[in-house]
Amino acid sequence: MQVASQDPFKTTFQNIKEMKDYVGQDLGISDWILMDQNRINLFAEATADHQWIHLDAERSAKESPYKTTIAHGFLVLSMASNICYQTFEIKNLSAAINYGLDRVRFPNATPSDGYIRGHVKLLEFEEIPGGAKFKTNIIFELQGQEKPACVAEVLSQVYG
Repeated sequence: MQVASQDPFKTTFQNIKEMKDYVGQDLGISDWILMDQNRINLFAEATADHQWIHLDAERSAKESPYKTTIAHGFLVLSMASNICYQTFEIKNLSAAINYGLDRVRFPNATPSDGYIRGHVKLLEFEEIPGGAKFKTNIIFELQGQEKPACVAEVLSQVYG
């Protein structure tokens, strides 16, 4: 699903309960995020994932099916929080917590110096004592490609 013609936008909620009316709707589209080699290298250091396909440009040019280094799939996924901050805001929160993930897939590789952005939709919303638990679907679009870099269902809990 490529929606490259759409501009970034953000939904703002004045309180947690307003979210329940948005189930099934788009919450926002983030700005494009550069996945450059420096970011890839830093992620490799932080996670001790030094696979050559991420770090060795010369070898990747010769042996990789992508002919360049690529971002770690988990690096792309780790941008979920940044994308959520860019695409929706809930006012008057005391805490927002990553609760987990449901289905996650990496249908396309993100080349070094490629751009991703997030298209966020609210899938589920449930009130809990003091707050809410909700599920968003994030499509991590890859600029210039039909297939996204990642598709993930992200679970969050928020408290007012």
